[in-house]
Amino acid sequence: METHFFSDMGVMLGRSMRHILRSMDTIFTVCITPIAMMLMFVYVFGGAIQTGTDNYVNYLLPGILLIAIASGISYTAYRLFLDKQRGIIERFHTMPIARSSVLWGHVLTSVVSNIISVAVIFLVALVMGFNSSADVLSWLAVAGILVLFTLALTWVAAIAGLSAKTVEGASAFSYPLIFLPFISSAFVPTETMPSAVRVFAENQPVTSIVETIRSLLSSQPIGNEIWVALAWCVGIMIVAYLFAVRAYNRKAP
Repeated sequence: METHFFSDMGVMLGRSMRHILRSMDTIFTVCITPIAMMLMFVYVFGGAIQTGTDNYVNYLLPGILLIAIASGISYTAYRLFLDKQRGIIERFHTMPIARSSVLWGHVLTSVVSNIISVAVIFLVALVMGFNSSADVLSWLAVAGILVLFTLALTWVAAIAGLSAKTVEGASAFSYPLIFLPFISSAFVPTETMPSAVRVFAENQPVTSIVETIRSLLSSQPIGNEIWVALAWCVGIMIVAYLFAVRAYNRKAP
């Protein structure tokens, strides 16, 4: 059955995407809060925040994108929880399909839906004055980092969806992830923070990812930040994947 993994995964991806397309409000819901935050920070707080740049939208956008992704992956946990609660996963396992394709279908759906959300936010940022001097390779690097970040958080979401006892518990895990960019360089330079907060902000994953994306979009030297960002994304993804698969096999033997 594993020889048909890709075709089975395609079927599961199609199933999950149909759920998304029938309820497009989930994507709009994911977009609304980050866009509202971007509008508020740029047009209300932007004049009082000193970031060393004349275009605060350019500075702010990477963090807004990460908040959107952190918000979007909560729906993966929600959908997995419903499949588990309703016995759908067990039902799929009685069929001649690759058992891991069910889990991967949810994960890839998260990537696709978050790409759509990120694209919508980019369009709004362009209207607000965002501009970039990045070349094609830089844009591809930004896309790759955002996809890696989405995959990493989606596997974390899978753990929550498969382990939660209630619907609320399945989605509540995303709140700390949404809050994390606020204690980073996403909105203000870390140099303005108290020493204890600054140490945390400079050594958590969001800061390195934000700084890398910001440098790529502005055609600035990246330095070692990109390797730190990639290490965080890949490390979180591998660890979360192992725990998610373990939870998946335990809940659906």
